[in-house]
Amino acid sequence: MMSQPLFAAGGRFSDTPKRLIVSMAFLGMMCVSVSLAAASDDALALGQDLAQRVYDRPEGSDLTTRGAMLLEEEGRTPRVREMVTYQLTREPGQLWSLIRFTAPADIVNTGLLTLDHPDGTSDQWVYLPAMDRTRRIPTARRGGRFVGSDLYFEDVQDRKPDQDTHRYLGEEEVLGVTTLKLESVPVDPGNSAYGRRVSWIHEPSLLPLRIDFYAQGQPDRPIKRMEIQRIDRIQGYWTVMDSTMTDLSSGHRTRIRVDEATYDRDLPESLFTSRALEDPALESRYRP
Repeated sequence: MMSQPLFAAGGRFSDTPKRLIVSMAFLGMMCVSVSLAAASDDALALGQDLAQRVYDRPEGSDLTTRGAMLLEEEGRTPRVREMVTYQLTREPGQLWSLIRFTAPADIVNTGLLTLDHPDGTSDQWVYLPAMDRTRRIPTARRGGRFVGSDLYFEDVQDRKPDQDTHRYLGEEEVLGVTTLKLESVPVDPGNSAYGRRVSWIHEPSLLPLRIDFYAQGQPDRPIKRMEIQRIDRIQGYWTVMDSTMTDLSSGHRTRIRVDEATYDRDLPESLFTSRALEDPALESRYRP
């Protein structure tokens, strides 16, 4: 005896019992749900692994750079601020940094000290020489702009992989280079100025060639974009030499240009203290 088709000509149900049809439809939906769940789990696992690899990329025990911050706006001459930066890794997850502006006169000796801790917290102080005062940056101000640039205070902090949920979004070409696309959403919305970030990772260097930043509660349209224009390999370490942060609303851009970078100089811990922050004479001896 010939078996009856599930669907008769014209797309209508045949005489197959309705309970069987419903059961098979339910099983089909279950299979789709299981497949989607498995794909979602894979994307999360791949995302977490990629985020950890990016965080663990070799950066040396310390880094010193000399360069400039350029504030760029359409129709205006860029404002150039010369700067030096120092970075020290004391242990995994413990990163200290000091930024010092060396010119022009209206910002010379202004500095920012950031102490990032293994538990994901950060302490920050800014030194304002015009007031001869050091001011602590409260956690609530992580979304404040650093010296009028397009960088938030959070942007110069170290962010641990476990502070976000990461999802791998596949491969995508950026600047003619194939990258790995990664979405990162804060586990605790209260510990970030951003609602989510999407990064395009250059796998050989494990550096993001682009990051789109989204505001809290606005997941569909980025408010800022970081793009890397140049990376070099220095002393065996991949190093960002030229990057730009753009405010996508105003079009204002902050370019960070590195002219010289040196790793593993055995920088002392005393360089990363409030005393060194407030006294450029103590810090200047380590300038390149």
